[in-house]
Amino acid sequence: MMYMHYCKRCQRVHMLNGHKQFCPRCQGKITELKLSYLDYASMDASQRVSFTVCCADDEQLRKLSTTYRMYKYSKWYKELQRQLAQPVIHSYVSPEHAPLENAVSIL
Repeated sequence: MMYMHYCKRCQRVHMLNGHKQFCPRCQGKITELKLSYLDYASMDASQRVSFTVCCADDEQLRKLSTTYRMYKYSKWYKELQRQLAQPVIHSYVSPEHAPLENAVSIL
């Protein structure tokens, strides 16, 4: 599916396939818009310019944006969680507890 996104860094509206996170032009963070491709395509040039100006305003962009709620089921998100969820193992010697010479804790 095609979705409309806005990049604040390069101030452009992009039509991208899928729910993308980064701008294809500048690699900056992009915002997915509620606006459908058909609605954007039906705008004339002046309406598109005014829409882009509205997206440049933080308050307006917040109203025009949407959150993709199913991202947690996507491959890239699962891979990111797998990378972040690597357990950190701390081992230390506890002199006051003789039976447990080496204790291991997992955070």
